[in-house]
Amino acid sequence: EQRSLLLAQLDAINDELDNINAQIALYDEQIAQKEAERKEAEAKEQAQYELFCQRVRAMEEEGTVSYWSILFNAESFSDMLDRLADIDAVMDYDNQIMDELTATREELERLQAELESARADEQAVKEEQEAKKTEQQAKVAEAEKVLEELNKNVAEVNRLLDEEDAAAAAIQADIVRKQKELEAQRQQNGTTIVSESGYMWPLPGWYSISSPFGYRINPVSGRAQNHGGIDIPASGGTPILAAKSGQVITSVYGSGSYWSYGNYVVIDHGNGNSTLYAHMSSRAVSEGQMVTQGQVIGYVGTTGNSTGNHLHLEIRVGGQRVDPEAKFPDLNLNSW
Repeated sequence: EQRSLLLAQLDAINDELDNINAQIALYDEQIAQKEAERKEAEAKEQAQYELFCQRVRAMEEEGTVSYWSILFNAESFSDMLDRLADIDAVMDYDNQIMDELTATREELERLQAELESARADEQAVKEEQEAKKTEQQAKVAEAEKVLEELNKNVAEVNRLLDEEDAAAAAIQADIVRKQKELEAQRQQNGTTIVSESGYMWPLPGWYSISSPFGYRINPVSGRAQNHGGIDIPASGGTPILAAKSGQVITSVYGSGSYWSYGNYVVIDHGNGNSTLYAHMSSRAVSEGQMVTQGQVIGYVGTTGNSTGNHLHLEIRVGGQRVDPEAKFPDLNLNSW
């Protein structure tokens, strides 16, 4: 879940970075356009300035002549009118040059201001981009750390699952071996231990099943594993009753290959049938002891590979594990 959240956050940051990059690209285009317009305005200003300088030089070469002298030197009224028209044209031309030069300078200043504004805006966006990149790098590092921890957890869970599988196989072989030995002894002694009665629920008052029989997917590793029994949650110390009468063939605190079962008891019911009770806080019977149905054989606990108080119950028929729920059709069992 944490990994999924981090990946979603990374996707959001990447989307924001894409938007920022698009904004920067637009600013680059605007800046390039403004710079081109500014260069064009600078060239125009330079041309107008040179024209203005040429006009000033021409006036200096001609000397300063008053408009009155020009008019008084007219040879006729018609000549005077022509001279007045020429004077007005020159004055208009001079004023036009100055106006154009001033307008070009104002345009150049405007373009320069817009260019600086665009550059400032782009710089702000680039700073935001750097901040997002830093955030992105931090999220990537966090995601890598979570992934590394997750891989460690998966490896550890797989190791525990392998140990559970090995323990189940070892216990299965141990039960078969002990049952064969007992059957041989019984045949030699001419005795029998077949229990004809049905199965009694081992935890009266506790009818919820937190983990049913059969294959299940481990939420951490995603690996399928066969759960060969049912898990019945109950308060620690709750008495566990023998589901059927029989002889105790195992009563130990598991170690080595058997550690995951913690404190567990196996009762043989004859004909390859048996029941197993695991994760007890303590055991109340010993190997070889004969027990009757409903007798207390131990107490609920959380020993071995367990994360909370519960009874792990397995039922074997003909040496094979079967679904314990099927043996209690009259009970209203609630599976989580």
